[in-house]
Amino acid sequence: MQKILGYLRKAIEHYNMIDEGDKIAVALSGGKDSITLLMGLKALQRFYPKHFELIAISVNPGFEFFDTSFLKELCSNLGIEFVEAESHIKEIVFDIRKERSPCSLCANLRRGILNSTAIEHGCNKLALGHNEDDVLETFFLNMFYAGNLSTFAPVSYMDRSKITLIRPLIYAPEKEIRKFIKRENIQVMPKNCPMDGVSKREDMKKMLYKLSVKIPNVRANLIGAIKRAGINGWKE
Repeated sequence: MQKILGYLRKAIEHYNMIDEGDKIAVALSGGKDSITLLMGLKALQRFYPKHFELIAISVNPGFEFFDTSFLKELCSNLGIEFVEAESHIKEIVFDIRKERSPCSLCANLRRGILNSTAIEHGCNKLALGHNEDDVLETFFLNMFYAGNLSTFAPVSYMDRSKITLIRPLIYAPEKEIRKFIKRENIQVMPKNCPMDGVSKREDMKKMLYKLSVKIPNVRANLIGAIKRAGINGWKE
């Protein structure tokens, strides 16, 4: 946990993600990233100089494999309020619209539910579990498929919902999160999405891995370039 806390604190302090008195909703999907984020913020809460509250929000998309029972148990053990938000995401995206590229619509629907649920529970911030690999994969996706240089912003204020999105895991490599989950023998959702392993993002993941083998410092170089260019609020 110490290594994860190091990544968390570096991002939180670099981008002033947490203020005194914040009530933060953690988007808990049941995957390795969201569980690591929740556990990391809970550990940080015990000694961080700025006091903040935590709740966990899990959006149930309606997939047969989605089981929130172990998430409720996890939150109970951590002493964190658990909120399950029911949705019709599966029905809308896969059954009715039969989207060939469902990721964007699914993400938008999920984000809207997270925002409204967070507001209902008095939260002013929503923490998302995007890691360093997600940042770089999104950078490549936007460059190759949209022709622009952009990626996740570390902090985003949503004018319409008045919620601030924070991404405290942006400095944590995916491999370190995997190591943490495996070392601590933490249960995760067996499957998060029917598109796991077959999306364009998976192609970017494979490309990033190949680049990392050939150029050991490529991840640090890419993050440095994003910071120097000041893309989406990133800064050195």
